[in-house]
Amino acid sequence: MKTAEIREIPANELAERIDAEVAKYQQMMLNHSVSPMENTAQIKEQRRTIARMKTVQRELELKK
Repeated sequence: MKTAEIREIPANELAERIDAEVAKYQQMMLNHSVSPMENTAQIKEQRRTIARMKTVQRELELKK
Protein backbone atom coordinates (compact mmCIF):
# COMPACT_ATOMS: atom_id res chain seq x y z
CA MET A 1 0.00 0.00 0.00
CA LYS A 2 1.39 3.36 -1.01
CA THR A 3 1.71 6.29 1.37
CA ALA A 4 -0.71 8.39 -0.70
CA GLU A 5 -3.37 5.69 -0.30
CA ILE A 6 -2.77 5.53 3.45
CA ARG A 7 -3.16 9.30 3.82
CA GLU A 8 -6.69 9.07 2.37
CA ILE A 9 -7.85 6.75 5.18
CA PRO A 10 -9.65 8.54 8.06
CA ALA A 11 -7.76 8.59 11.38
CA ASN A 12 -10.20 6.37 13.27
CA GLU A 13 -10.22 3.75 10.52
CA LEU A 14 -6.43 3.90 10.27
CA ALA A 15 -6.02 2.61 13.82
CA GLU A 16 -8.26 -0.35 13.05
CA ARG A 17 -6.37 -1.07 9.83
CA ILE A 18 -3.05 -1.01 11.69
CA ASP A 19 -4.34 -3.57 14.19
CA ALA A 20 -5.55 -5.79 11.34
CA GLU A 21 -2.24 -5.51 9.48
CA VAL A 22 -0.25 -6.35 12.63
CA ALA A 23 -2.42 -9.43 13.20
CA LYS A 24 -1.88 -10.44 9.57
CA TYR A 25 1.89 -9.97 9.97
CA GLN A 26 1.99 -12.07 13.12
CA GLN A 27 0.03 -14.82 11.37
CA MET A 28 2.47 -14.71 8.45
CA MET A 29 5.42 -15.07 10.82
CA LEU A 30 3.77 -18.00 12.58
CA ASN A 31 3.00 -19.74 9.29
CA HIS A 32 6.54 -19.09 8.07
CA SER A 33 8.05 -20.67 11.18
CA VAL A 34 5.96 -23.82 10.69
CA SER A 35 6.51 -24.18 6.95
CA PRO A 36 8.75 -21.76 5.05
CA MET A 37 7.05 -19.42 2.59
CA GLU A 38 8.05 -19.42 -1.06
CA ASN A 39 8.18 -15.63 -1.24
CA THR A 40 9.65 -14.28 1.99
CA ALA A 41 9.69 -10.75 0.56
CA GLN A 42 6.01 -10.59 1.54
CA ILE A 43 7.07 -10.49 5.20
CA LYS A 44 9.34 -7.53 4.54
CA GLU A 45 6.67 -5.70 2.56
CA GLN A 46 4.07 -6.29 5.29
CA ARG A 47 6.43 -4.89 7.93
CA ARG A 48 7.08 -1.79 5.81
CA THR A 49 3.36 -1.26 5.21
CA ILE A 50 2.77 -1.29 8.97
CA ALA A 51 5.58 1.22 9.44
CA ARG A 52 4.09 3.52 6.78
CA MET A 53 0.70 3.37 8.46
CA LYS A 54 2.16 4.14 11.88
CA THR A 55 4.11 7.05 10.42
CA VAL A 56 0.98 8.59 8.90
CA GLN A 57 -0.90 7.99 12.16
CA ARG A 58 1.82 9.83 14.08
CA GLU A 59 1.75 12.73 11.60
CA LEU A 60 -2.00 13.05 12.16
CA GLU A 61 -1.47 13.08 15.94
CA LEU A 62 1.11 15.85 15.68
CA LYS A 63 -1.15 18.02 13.50
CA LYS A 64 -3.81 18.21 16.22
